Parts: sequence; C-alpha cells; structure tokens
Amino acid sequence: MESLIQMRLYSLSKRHFALVFISFIVSFLLTTLAGLAGPAIIITTTVNSSKFDQLDSSYSISKGPFDFASPAVTKYHQQIWLFGNIHIKNPSGASYVQVFQMEVLLFGLGDDGSSDAGLSNHTHTRTLSCQGDGWCDPVVVLHLGYPEYSRFRVKIIFIGLDTSNYPIDDVSFDIKSYNPVFTQIEIWFRFSFLVATFLVTCIFAHFLRHYHLRNWTIEQKWLSILLPLLLLYNDPIFPLSFLVNSWIPGMVDAIFQATFLCALLMFWLCVYHGIRNTSENRPLFSFYLPKLLICGLLWLAAVTLGSWQQYNELLDPSYQYKADTKNFTGMKVFFFIMGGVYLLYLGFLVIRACTELHAKPYANLRLKFLTAITVCVLAVSIAFVFLRFGTSVLQDNFVADISTNYQNYILFKDKHFYD
Repeated sequence: MESLIQMRLYSLSKRHFALVFISFIVSFLLTTLAGLAGPAIIITTTVNSSKFDQLDSSYSISKGPFDFASPAVTKYHQQIWLFGNIHIKNPSGASYVQVFQMEVLLFGLGDDGSSDAGLSNHTHTRTLSCQGDGWCDPVVVLHLGYPEYSRFRVKIIFIGLDTSNYPIDDVSFDIKSYNPVFTQIEIWFRFSFLVATFLVTCIFAHFLRHYHLRNWTIEQKWLSILLPLLLLYNDPIFPLSFLVNSWIPGMVDAIFQATFLCALLMFWLCVYHGIRNTSENRPLFSFYLPKLLICGLLWLAAVTLGSWQQYNELLDPSYQYKADTKNFTGMKVFFFIMGGVYLLYLGFLVIRACTELHAKPYANLRLKFLTAITVCVLAVSIAFVFLRFGTSVLQDNFVADISTNYQNYILFKDKHFYD
C-alpha cells in the first residue's frame, strides 16, 4: 500500500474551504477591474477609396489597382492584418455571394523610404459575401506574422468583380495591428506571472523536499510537472520577439502554450483515474499510455494547425487557411474527434471516481475539492470563449486570425489569470 503525505486539505474546515473559493473569486474580480483600465489591444488604420492613387488609366473602383502604403510600424505592433471592405449597390436587399480572384503584390519599405524588389505576385480565390444592406464581409488580404519592415506598400487588384450583378460603389482597407501600448503592458504582465509562477514552484519544492517521491500524492506529482510547464506557458523568451527579426519566437510560444494545455488535459485524466488506485496499480502501458496517446494527438493537431498557417504565410503573406478547405477541414475534423474521445473518457473516469470514492472520506474530500476547482475554471473559461466567439466558436478559430485575438484587455488578463 502507498503511504501518502498527510495533505493540509484534510484538516481544512468548511470555513477554510469557503475562504479558498472566496479568495479565488476576489482575485478574479480584481484582475477584471484592473482590465477595465487597460488599453485597446487592436488598433486600426483605414484607407478610403478617395485616397487611392488614381493616376493609373486602368483604375476602376471594382478592379483597382489599389496602391497605398501602410503607416509606420515597429516590433511592438507584433502582427499586421489587412482587410478589404466592399460595398455594393443592392436595391433589392437580397444576400449576395460571388467568388472572385485577388492579386496582391507587397513591397517592404525601409526607414529611409527605400523599397525592395517586392515579393512575388500572389493570386488567390476569395468569396465575397454581402448582406442586404450592401456591406460585404471583410475580405482578408494578407497577414504578417511579424513586422519585417518599418512600413510596407501593397498593390491589390480584384479580378472578376467588374462583371458582378451588383456594381461596387465603395472600397476601403483596414490595416489592423496590436496596440504598442498594450504590447508593453503584455511584456510586464507576462513577466509578473513568470516571476509569480517561479516563486510558487520554489515554495512547492521547498515544502516537499523532505518527502520521498513515492510518498507524494498523484496531485503533488503532477503539480511538479505542471508548474515548470506553466513557466514555459508564460514564455520566458517572449521579449526575444522584439529583438530578433524571426518567426521562431512566435512558433516557440505557440508550442509552449499547446504543451501546457495538453499536459493540463492529461492531468485531469490521470488524477480522476489515479485517485482510485495506489501507485502500484498505475503501470506505464495500461494507465499512462492511453491517456498519453489521446493528449499527444491533441497536441500534435494543435501544433500542426498553428505551424501550418505560419509556414504558408512565410511563403505567401496573402495565404488564407480558409481557402485550403480540404486540408484544413480534415485536420479540424480530426481535432474534434480526438476532443470528443477525450471528453467521453474524462466523463467515464469522473463517474467511476464519484461512484467508488463516495464512502472513502479522505479520497472523497480530494475528489470534491479537485472537481470544485475544475468546474470553476472550466465554467469561466467556457463563458469567456462563448462571449468572445459566440456561435462561431466551432468554426475557424484554430489558427492565427484577427478573430482569435482579444478585443479588450479584460479578456487577456482573465485568460492568463486562470492559467
């Protein structure tokens, strides 16, 4: 039989439990109130059709060419998106959908205004979806994962819209990027959580240093894994993104985040299963291997989706994953299948644990405390997800897109608070 460390949890009264949860809620509310004073995360610069260079005799509002330069950007802008907004004359008020092609040529501009030879010309198919009021859904023109130049100049040509049943009467472009003020706060915010996590890790190791590993509970063993991974999740190399002109820091950050989140998923599986068994009944192949397989495949799918988007954008900034329907849909279906398998397995383990441990006072107390904390975290996390994405949560929010980023400082702060 396993001789476990006497957990302080066993000596807590109902008043102490209430204080724990009240402290948790108060801390959350404090971060929310602090977030109210935070700056906007995304800033937008709009280029209207009246500002386009119309010296080209071939220019037309339904075709272009639309030739303009961006405002000055720095590393603190982190990422840059360019969206096209199109308005059509639609007196009938009916919805309208048309497939067209878009040709994009991007030039990098140096600090002195000099231009490079330009990237190769890219042409992609886009879908124009317009509502009854004439305004169409924004069209993604390009996405830059990191600002390689201080400014850029872009030339856009629409192919096929001049033959539309509804003529175009207005075109504008939105240049979106991270707010540099927010970026500076984000650096300090991540650093603060990095230091806090490091201190908690040291305190945790200090309290358990006198006990042999075999006497640790499964929760304590997993915390010794999750805390170092949380250090990586807060990304100690994040400031490097602003010092080097490379995509590597961003990719490493994505891998760190996926690794911690999948480790957290595996923690829930192992704890709800392992709390019913002694350490002698947790063999590698029958206990850990199935859980590692499920969470490992989820990790692989998450990393693949992120790296696939980033790799294609390095080759072609105007690449959009939604146009690569076959590959993207297949990976998304695989992700949902593995997620469904995980939820079914977790539900089975929770039911088994609740059934078998209700008559065991100490094990039942550990189970109730773990479940209460987990439910709180999941409930608020799900609420944030649906408040942020709404019904589109099951659509295309897997890769780097403006729709997956936070629109206010509160959502960013609370997300890191729960992690």
